[in-house]
Amino acid sequence: MVRAWARLLRAQRVALSKVETELKSADLPALVWYDVLLEVERSGAAGIRPFELERAMLLTQYNLSRLLERIEDAGYIERHACPDDGRGHTIHITDRGKKLRRTMWPVYGRAIESAVGAHLSQREAETLAEILGRLGG
Repeated sequence: MVRAWARLLRAQRVALSKVETELKSADLPALVWYDVLLEVERSGAAGIRPFELERAMLLTQYNLSRLLERIEDAGYIERHACPDDGRGHTIHITDRGKKLRRTMWPVYGRAIESAVGAHLSQREAETLAEILGRLGG
């Protein structure tokens, strides 16, 4: 079991490193920016509350707040006052943010293929996805 755990962590590090390297080589932001933009875009017109994004991404509130500030300063997201909570806000993706996410995906997708897909058959990838699905809940 320990061997499987260690290999899982190593495979994750290698794959993420490959993705980050490819994004950086393409002069694109870090992968976490893609993840934020994707989650915000998926939330639709209603937007997403920061605590919902925090839960979806498994980031600490402090790290997420700083990240959102950087992404907002770059013009990829906007904060709107929350109609249900005068103190809260919702996060919405801008057209510029949608464009960036779409620009990042081909680089990200190729990196996934290189780091994972090139080493597995279709059947192995499906089996791995099933196993990881059981582990991830």
